[in-house]
Amino acid sequence: MPTVTRFAPSPTGHLHLGHAYSALFAERAAAADGGRFLLRIEDIDGTRCRPEFEAAITEDLAWLGLAWKEPVRRQSEHLEEYRRALDRLAEDDLIYPCFCTRGEIREEIESSGAAPHHINEGPDGPLYPGTCRDMDIEERGAHLQSGAPFALRIHMQRARARAEALTGALLWRDRDAGEVVATPEIFGDAVLARKDTPTSYHLSVVVDDHLQGINLVTRGEDLRAASHLHRLLQALLGFDTPEYRFHHLLTGADGRRFAKRDKSATIKGLREAGHTPAEVVAMTGIESL
Repeated sequence: MPTVTRFAPSPTGHLHLGHAYSALFAERAAAADGGRFLLRIEDIDGTRCRPEFEAAITEDLAWLGLAWKEPVRRQSEHLEEYRRALDRLAEDDLIYPCFCTRGEIREEIESSGAAPHHINEGPDGPLYPGTCRDMDIEERGAHLQSGAPFALRIHMQRARARAEALTGALLWRDRDAGEVVATPEIFGDAVLARKDTPTSYHLSVVVDDHLQGINLVTRGEDLRAASHLHRLLQALLGFDTPEYRFHHLLTGADGRRFAKRDKSATIKGLREAGHTPAEVVAMTGIESL
């Protein structure tokens, strides 16, 4: 089948050279066999995402010479689809509400007596100690009735067992490294949604990729670990598993990764400084692939 890829930025600032490389990497992977390149706007963070940044994203990408298939998918317009995926996990008793604040979680970890260098760390930070995992039904119901804020966490042990019963060994394919055995337990009981937001990055990206027919996920090395959790969710939700390909992360002269706050490295800033699209593409190093 022809390759279908996507570039999925969040409109929380202007795109920088690292974003340009990632978008070009995805577009060229699709173009290699006459496939499709899609643009997705990951705007579920209503406090940081802004319309002017979304407009700037499309302007920057078009200026670089990129073209994508319409329509552009905006996550904020598809919350019901994420809610349905959550309901499916809830029906299988694979998620539970967690009422702990970040401070309470930190205190729970510190009170366990573990030395700082013995605290279990996951890709998203210290692993949740499971405080609310086995809360009795009455106590849980009382918290919910009170209107207390909560996060919906995946019951990792139960979810892993369920996934393996459905599909056998959890595997995914890296186009460069070959077959990979998924180890989603590195995330512990990860957050999949919150009371007022029916999704998280991990859940929404899995649902989006499925609904958009993405069969090759291209992403930076910093998101390699996320693929393990995403493979688990794909199995639990009955979704096909795309292939994956990872790229290195661009850094500035100081060796630090580019960030949206680095105005001198934004596509907008480079354009305003007089650089041509060809010069900016060359700055990414994509031509050396």
